[in-house]
Amino acid sequence: MTECSQFEHCQKQFESLHEKLDRLDEAIRGTPGNGTRPGILVRLDRLEQDAKRQSKLIWLIIGAVVTASASGAVALITG
Repeated sequence: MTECSQFEHCQKQFESLHEKLDRLDEAIRGTPGNGTRPGILVRLDRLEQDAKRQSKLIWLIIGAVVTASASGAVALITG
C-alpha cells in the first residue's frame, strides 16, 4: 500500500466512524432544532417525572381510603 491509498482508506474509516458517532449522539440527545425526536435523556427524564407523579397519586389515594375508613369506623362506633 502506498501512503496515498493508506490515507484514503483511513479517511473512509474515519468518515464511517463519524457517521456512527453522530447517530449515537442523536439517539442520546435527540434531533437538534425543533426537537421532533426526543433523545434518550429526555425520554428518561419524562419517565422519572411520571414515576414521581404516580407515587404522589398513590399516596393521595391511600390517604383518602384511610381517612374514609376511619370516618366510617367512628360513625359506626358513635352511632
